[in-house]
Order: sequence, then C-alpha cells, then structure tokens
Amino acid sequence: MEAAYPKMYLYRRLVQAKLFIDAHYAEAIDLDLIADEAAFSKFHFLKLFKSAYGRTPHQYLIHVRLQKALELLDGDLAVSEVCYAVGFESVGSFSLLFKRVHGCTPTACLAGRRAFRTAATTAPLQFVPACFATRNGWLAENI
Repeated sequence: MEAAYPKMYLYRRLVQAKLFIDAHYAEAIDLDLIADEAAFSKFHFLKLFKSAYGRTPHQYLIHVRLQKALELLDGDLAVSEVCYAVGFESVGSFSLLFKRVHGCTPTACLAGRRAFRTAATTAPLQFVPACFATRNGWLAENI
C-alpha cells in the first residue's frame, strides 16, 4: 500500500500545476514557473505532465488560451482584444494558431457564431429535428 502514496502525491502535484495553468493562462507563464508550482525540476515535470495529460504544459496552455478565446468571441470584444485577454502577444500568431485548431480564423469564427445566434433567434425550429418538432406539435403541417 505504500507504493500508492507516492503516486497519489505526484498526481496531486501535477493537478496543482494544471490548475495553476487554468487560473493563470492569460499571464506570461513558462515551463519554469509551472514546474516550480508543482515542485519538480522542469525536465522531470515535463515528462510527468505529458505522460498524465497527453500533451506538454505549453501545449496545454495554448489549448486553454484558445478555448477561452472561443468563449470570449461570443461576446462583443474585437479579435485583438480577445488575443491579448487570453495571453497572446501577437494577433498574427494568435490567428494562425486559432485557425489551425478551429479550422477558421477568429474573425470568420466570430462572424459564423453571430450568424448562428441570429438564425437561432429568428427561426429556432430550423435547429430542432423535424420529427421531434412534429411530435410535439410545433410544426403547422403534421406528417
């Protein structure tokens, strides 16, 4: 049973580092700072983190930043404001990474999300399966 304790201790430290990234994603954090948070040497931490989460701490940080950017694009912020709000220093690199991950530029994504919201507001039945809408009496014509 003693062998389980060190693993649990290591996992807690890794989770602590992950939570640190989640809380400080918009700040200028690097591998040294995150490894210090977990109380590991940076090379040992890098190996453990990748083993536990399937990506490096930097890859996870980028993932968190891009997910937060996607959320912020639903607001009324400009792309440049979103870029800086999530911790990127360059709109160009932010846009390239965003497109690589999400398949469209932040501007195109923003336009698409706004168009979707408008369509969902003006014609919500377009987004409900016809069989479900018919069964619930939401369509004028019953099949």
